[in-house]
Amino acid sequence: MRRSIYIEGFSHGQNPVPAASVIGNLLMTGAIFGADPATGKVVENVGEQCRLMFQNAERILSAAGGTFDDVLKMTFYSRAEVPRELINQQWIRVFPDPASRPARHVIVSDRLPASMSLQCDLFACIGERSAQSIV
Repeated sequence: MRRSIYIEGFSHGQNPVPAASVIGNLLMTGAIFGADPATGKVVENVGEQCRLMFQNAERILSAAGGTFDDVLKMTFYSRAEVPRELINQQWIRVFPDPASRPARHVIVSDRLPASMSLQCDLFACIGERSAQSIV
């Protein structure tokens, strides 16, 4: 059975879309962006957008019973002028072990909503931290 995940101070506007959806132990998110949880509004500063985007990702994972340790892949959508280093700083903060980082893809796009410089989505397998390496 599917379960919708919602978090305070984060929405997709007037669209009837949850922050994420879970079936079994699989979680998929919609777009995650740099909205301030206190206001629900996207902040202007791109560095702060990036920090809040990762914070909102963590809040979504937590609401579903997971952590960043459960993430299999993150996809980022970024305007061309956004320095990749902003994403890398947060990436290394939440995934400090190079031997245990999820897959990642960054797509440069000028089709983001006007207030956003970047957003992401993620796929996670909640609670599957004991999997062995496949050779």
